[in-house]
Amino acid sequence: MDLIVSYSPEGPVLDWGEGPRRCAIGPAGIARKEAEGDGITPLGVFDLREVFYRADRITKPRTILPVSAIARDDGWCDAPDDRNYNRLVKLPYPLSAEHMWREDHLYDLVAVIGFNDAPVVAGKGSAIFLHLAKQDFAPTEGCVALAESDLRAALAQLQAGDRIRIG
Repeated sequence: MDLIVSYSPEGPVLDWGEGPRRCAIGPAGIARKEAEGDGITPLGVFDLREVFYRADRITKPRTILPVSAIARDDGWCDAPDDRNYNRLVKLPYPLSAEHMWREDHLYDLVAVIGFNDAPVVAGKGSAIFLHLAKQDFAPTEGCVALAESDLRAALAQLQAGDRIRIG
C-alpha cells in the first residue's frame, strides 16, 4: 500500500491503509516544487530510497528499504551548484550541507524521498525526507514529518513497489 499524503479538515495527514495519521508538511503546503528553500512539500509520486536512524537513540526500524545508522559526520548537500547536490556527503563539507546528526530528534528516523534525484536538477530542491515531527507538528522545511510510532508503522508495512504519493 502506497503512503498517501493529503489534506483533511484538521490539516495534513498520511495514510498507509491504517487510517489517516497527523503529519507536518512545509509552510507553503503541497505544490509543484521548483526551488531550494521555498517551503513547498513537492506534489507527486516518489520512490522511497533508504532509511537512516540514530542508533545511539532508537532501535533499528523494520522495513524492506535499505537501512543505515547515521554517523556523526553525515551531511546532505544542499549547495545547488555542487556535483553532490541532494546527496549524502561527509562533514565537514566544503560547501553547504545539512547535518544529519542533529541535537533535536527530527532525524532520529529518516526515510529519503526520491525527489529531484533521477536526475538531479540544480536548485530544484534537496533533502526531502520523511522524518520525525516536532511535538507540536510545526511545519517542516518541505519534508513530511510524523510521530515516531506512525513513521515506524508506515515503514514496516512497505512492500516492493510501494511509493509515497504527495497531494
